[in-house]
Amino acid sequence: MKTNLAVIVLGVLLGAAFGLGVYTFVYARGYSYLSNDPQSCTNCHVMQENYDAWLKSSHRSVATCNDCHTPHGLVGKYATKATNGFFHSLAFTTGNFPDVIHIKSRNRNITEGACRGCHREITSAIVALHAAGEVSCVRCHFNVGHSAASYVISNR
Repeated sequence: MKTNLAVIVLGVLLGAAFGLGVYTFVYARGYSYLSNDPQSCTNCHVMQENYDAWLKSSHRSVATCNDCHTPHGLVGKYATKATNGFFHSLAFTTGNFPDVIHIKSRNRNITEGACRGCHREITSAIVALHAAGEVSCVRCHFNVGHSAASYVISNR
């Protein structure tokens, strides 16, 4: 009897995991997040304005979303995509997200690192003139890739 119950519970759990996986990767187009295509960010309707702003930005021809919002290493990139994907999916599924999207501290640090990496010649000279941590590219240039109305830099 215990064996049958364990098999049933295992079957239900595996079925739920399979169903959630199919929902995520087929219906919700989760597979698109494995790509480098910026349009995959518009799967969530709240990102459409950010995508439209990026299309008009100076970075459109040189950087995709992943270039600025994920670490450049393979493991870091996909670990960040998985973590963000989970929490974004949770927020959008539950409807628990603000009208104005706020970047979290970890993601702000990733974006800051991307700015400093791509613009190393300029940023190293600027950073050298200030105390460590005092300079923030994304604080002053927050609307380079997105419109200021839809993207807020917070200290959370």
